[in-house]
Amino acid sequence: MKIKKNLAVLSVCLGLAALAAGCGSSSAGLSGDIQLVGSTSMEELCVALSEQYMEENPDVNVSAEYVGSTAGVEALIAGSADIGTSSRNLTQEEKDQGAVENVVAKDGIAVIISPAVTGVTGLTSQQIADIYQGNIMNWSEVGGPDMPIITIGHEAGSGTRDPFEETLDIVDKCKYANELSGSGPVIAKVGETEGAIGYCSSALVDDVVTVLSVDGVEPTKENIQNGTYSLTKTMVMATMGEIGEQK
Repeated sequence: MKIKKNLAVLSVCLGLAALAAGCGSSSAGLSGDIQLVGSTSMEELCVALSEQYMEENPDVNVSAEYVGSTAGVEALIAGSADIGTSSRNLTQEEKDQGAVENVVAKDGIAVIISPAVTGVTGLTSQQIADIYQGNIMNWSEVGGPDMPIITIGHEAGSGTRDPFEETLDIVDKCKYANELSGSGPVIAKVGETEGAIGYCSSALVDDVVTVLSVDGVEPTKENIQNGTYSLTKTMVMATMGEIGEQK
């Protein structure tokens, strides 16, 4: 049985279901290719999904490109991807073009700073908003050293930037020193830049940066899932049409 153009696969990892259009979760005998395109923040999830799905279906090849959420949904709509991975909710315009939002997980948006910024372990939502709008420009204003704040962020259209700015009510108000593509480059830039602050997928944080609490709450898995941590984003695997309707 061949895999059709509009095949949907949802995560089989961490208790999520795997589905193939018209085939259900029992997909013995499938062969073909599945192309995932989109969110850099969903790389870990996509890799785990691909490995497990191909182990269960050795005649299926799952490949993925990590080019950003908006680019992934655009590829889906254009027909060059089977699944558009997005770390934000779909826009109404994307839905109007036939893309369907399949929510598979929730991720935190971690606020990170350079290890050179000592004395700061957390910020309030208002302080973060003020920093990114240029109202607070030195770490000494929030209990840190006398050091200029360097604001690092994601490029426009990022599935991490959109929910970060929307939650803090600072859409189109940010003053970025650098706008980078993906959480990896943001983490690296913040880690190597004295006085830097940035934000990234909490699942990708490593020890080259310091992670801050927000409003006194740390971005742990438990706090993200129970809703006590405020900066979160939705992880979506978008398909063209409802899963059960795909041919």
